[in-house]
Amino acid sequence: MSNKILVVLHQELSSAGRVGQLLEASGFTLDIRRPPLGDRLPETLEEHAGAVVFGGPMSANDRDEFVKRETDWLEVPLKENKPFLGICLGAQMLVKHLGGQVKSHDDGLVEIGWYPLRATEAGRKLMHWPEMVYQFHREGFSLPKDATLLATADHYPNQAFRYGENAWGVQFHAELTRVMMQRWVVRGAHRFVMPGAQPGRDHLGGRMIWDRHLKQWLVEFLQIIFGGAGVMAADGRDPSLKPTHHAKVGRRGIA
Repeated sequence: MSNKILVVLHQELSSAGRVGQLLEASGFTLDIRRPPLGDRLPETLEEHAGAVVFGGPMSANDRDEFVKRETDWLEVPLKENKPFLGICLGAQMLVKHLGGQVKSHDDGLVEIGWYPLRATEAGRKLMHWPEMVYQFHREGFSLPKDATLLATADHYPNQAFRYGENAWGVQFHAELTRVMMQRWVVRGAHRFVMPGAQPGRDHLGGRMIWDRHLKQWLVEFLQIIFGGAGVMAADGRDPSLKPTHHAKVGRRGIA
């Protein structure tokens, strides 16, 4: 079985962040592609254990050729039933591929900062979810037909979903390292005046309070999707963040 994960990024300096770190700590290698910069996506995932499509400043509704090409490409992991995770833009592309809609809030509200999250009944059966998550988006998505909603929120009700056995989408960002968040706060400061956005100090202050729980969630969530035992604890960096019993629901019998 391949240990290679396809990682799709959308800017030259973008990083797989904590997701990449955890996957590598669990024994996976990363095959990083940047479609906006001309990188091609594989015609099959036969040589990959799965794929992760990350976010970006563009919209899933943009007419750029790479956006359409990447959205159409999602047929590959779906058809081959390979583990797939879409984060923010990646989730919105998955929704578009499945015939759903991506659009802004009717009242123009955005989610930029830390916001409450509520697990649905299906989500609670799957695992424990954090009470607060970090957001950085001005568009949300409808729930695709036949998808299962796992988590919801006030302004953008569709926050996490599962489609079929192996496709997952989340609106929020658990992948940010401290350095990444600091960079986002600096480069995205012009967005903090948008309706519903929080000031930069609340982004960094909230991280001190809520990031540990978000990090623990990500450890378990990646195990459920991609398998592997230990993940972060496997390399000794943070043995206090060992998976809880919830991780045992993974399709590969994660301990």
